[in-house]
Parts: sequence; structure tokens; C-alpha cells
Amino acid sequence: MKLSLLTLTVGLSLTSTAAFAQSKDSRAVGVRPLEPVAYEAPLRTTRVTSEAKFAILSTKIVTCAEQGDSVINNGVLLVNAGMIEAVGRQGEIVIPQGYEIIDVGDNWVTPGMIDLHSHVGGSLNGNDLNDTVFLTNPGLRASAAVTAGNSNLRRALASGVTSVLYIPGSGSNIGGQGTLIKTGFDNYESTEIRDPGSMKLAQAGNPERFAWGVNRSFMNWHTRETLKRGIAYAQSWEDFAAGTAEKPEVNIQFEIFRWLKPHATQISAHTQMYQVVLQSLMRVIGELKMPLFIDHGTIGAWKLGPLIKEMDVAAAIGPRNVDPPSRGMMNWSQNIEAEGWRGNAVGYQNAGVADIAFNTDAPVMPQEELTLQATIAVRYGFDDSSMQAMRGLTIIPARIAGINHRVGSLEVGKEADILIMTGHPADQRTSIERVWLDGHDVYNAAIHREY
Repeated sequence: MKLSLLTLTVGLSLTSTAAFAQSKDSRAVGVRPLEPVAYEAPLRTTRVTSEAKFAILSTKIVTCAEQGDSVINNGVLLVNAGMIEAVGRQGEIVIPQGYEIIDVGDNWVTPGMIDLHSHVGGSLNGNDLNDTVFLTNPGLRASAAVTAGNSNLRRALASGVTSVLYIPGSGSNIGGQGTLIKTGFDNYESTEIRDPGSMKLAQAGNPERFAWGVNRSFMNWHTRETLKRGIAYAQSWEDFAAGTAEKPEVNIQFEIFRWLKPHATQISAHTQMYQVVLQSLMRVIGELKMPLFIDHGTIGAWKLGPLIKEMDVAAAIGPRNVDPPSRGMMNWSQNIEAEGWRGNAVGYQNAGVADIAFNTDAPVMPQEELTLQATIAVRYGFDDSSMQAMRGLTIIPARIAGINHRVGSLEVGKEADILIMTGHPADQRTSIERVWLDGHDVYNAAIHREY
């Protein structure tokens, strides 16, 4: 496939907000709205253009729209130059001359799916990342390790996963910076959605193995001190941009905070069990006012649902979607009220948490099994009567990541990341038949089925 690249270089300033622009109707979850950031270095944004013009006809288009109809029966979707040009009912949308018409019959047309916890964006021989040099490594960048088009990402694409947040591991409290990438292109410039995509925070479970004596109290203190130093560093640059202070020295360890402080990206918090999730909420959001979403959020953490709802925080659940009645697990997590098999997603849902997404922690679970996480959630009580499982695979993770103005739903002006599937994604009998990415026809099971 021959791609035409249009590379735009944008200098960020206090008055330049285009790089972080969101639609007026979108909202950041658990954080203040995105604001401009004082940033001296140029930011590259790359768009992969496509000359294809086509119309997809289907008896069911699942738009996952943030507003308006989520499902359009007997619909038509127009794609032009890699973007969604129109979507609506057949007969109400005029198909221009010269457009290829693709009738998929009773198959569903849906947005591409998004996973906000993935480790398969890099080398197949290992992650090519070592986040355990220090206990906090905010300067480490996963983008440097991306191997675009690797076989794990190709299988992900064949399963309908079109975007992932590729992040460092959880062996340290702050593993570094994740990057948001698309799964179906063969070079980094084409795959990048946003870099940095997040800053990875890990609390309890794995970082204790970093060294002797690294327990929760120390981890909480050390993480808090790193965040405070990063916030002060970002403030020094904001003061310089405002003309009230001298230009500070660049410190690559803390550059990420120039994005975090104005909420231009967020902290993806590998956090689970009640006590640790509570610490994440109260310390990072409550005290330090940093943007954060809950990543994993399992082992009884759903019992914090009322507080999570009050703080307007989102949760990307998985891959442990069920709390088992294991005495060892309950003793380790001090989750003494977890008798019986309990679904995690339904626990959050019953507490009124609106934004619940699903993740795989690939390769802990294969990236191509993202839909299985939604299947398990529904099996254990998650209410899907309003297509919440579908939304938890598409628009909700897009909204959590702050990229819902680009991807996550089939709406006019968004990038044409489109799936053709045989039914509901939470039904494991469903198969992916075709995938477009930025309007490019990147997978067709009729030619070669990969998954």
C-alpha cells in the first residue's frame, strides 16, 4: 500500500491550541478541560491522506456517537480523503458521482476499537524498554521503541483494534511516557496519534519487586515527590512564558509535566485493589490536581464507585474482569468482603460510573482478545442494553485519552477508522470482515483472514 504523507509542523505557544483542540461538545474525564500549554519545541502532527472516495451501505451502522443516534438502520456512510464525510439513512444521504459503493448487507459498520493498555507496539523479541532503572522514570519514552506494523499489531488490526496506548511496564512507580498509535501502518510517522499519549503510573503489585524495602508507604511518598517536582518544573516554564521568570534549564525527566499540568495528556494509573485506587484518587487528583484515569481498577476497587463517580473519573477495566473467591487473593488485597464471583465492570456501573472501557494489558492477554474483555463483563452482569459494551471499546476509551475529536465514533469530520463485523463485538462468534484506517483499506478477510 502506497501512502501519501502530509506532515504538519506546529509550534506551540500560549495562543496556539490546535494540537490539543477538541470538539466543543467533548469533555475530558476526571480532569479540567484541555488548555493551551507553553511549549517552546515544535510538535509534529502527521496525517495519512487517502484519495479514496466510497460509500458503505449497511442495514446497521453503529456510530457510537457522543450525541445523536448511536445506531442508524439502513444507513450509508461516506468517506472522502480519509475522513468521514456524511452518515445517515439511505435515501437521506446523496452519494456523489464517482464514489465506490460497498454494500455490506446485514453486517455491522462500527468505529475501530481502542485499547488503552498495550505493550505490543514494539519489538517482538522484547519490549525494548527498561522502566526499572529508577523507581520513577518520567522521562522514558515508549515512542522510541515502536515497531510499526509488527505481527502483534497486524493481528490486533485483524481483530478490529485500530488504536492502542503503547506504554512502559509496571516494574517501577513511574515507568515513563506512553504513545497513542494506530495499528495498521508500517512507519512511525503514520501510526502516531499523539505523543506523549500518557504518563504510566504503577502502584502496588509489581513495583514492590524493584528493590528490598519498596513497600506502599515509600512508593506513595516517592511518587508524590516526583509529581510535585514535575509540577514545579512545568510551572517554571509557564512563568517564563508569561514573562515573570528567567528561562529554566530543560530537564528531559520532567518535560512530560509541561503536558500534564495543563491537562494536554493524562496519567494512566496501573492501580488496583481498594486501598491503592483510593490513594491514586486522593493523592494524584484530589491533592495534586493531575489528570488521571484508572487502569485495571480490579480486586475490589469497584467498591470505590461512588467516589469515582463524584470525582468524574473514568476506568479502563481488565484483563482481570472478575474478582474470584480466592482466599489468597482476598488476604493479599485485604478485600475481605469479596466472597463469591463478582464482575468488576458491573460494580462500577451499578455505582453510576459513566465511562467504563476495557483493556487487555497485551500480551498478558493477546491484543486480538480485546472484545473478550467486554464479553466477560457482560457475562458477569454488565448492562449492555444501551450498547455500553460497544461504547466501552470505542468512544469511551477515545474520550478517556482525549482523542475523541479524531477517533472512536462514526461522525462527520472524524478519521475514517471503520470496521465491518458480522455482529455484536461482545459475541465471540462475531468476526471482523474488513477494516479501513484513515480511509485506507488495510484488511479484507475475503482476501486473507488473519484472525
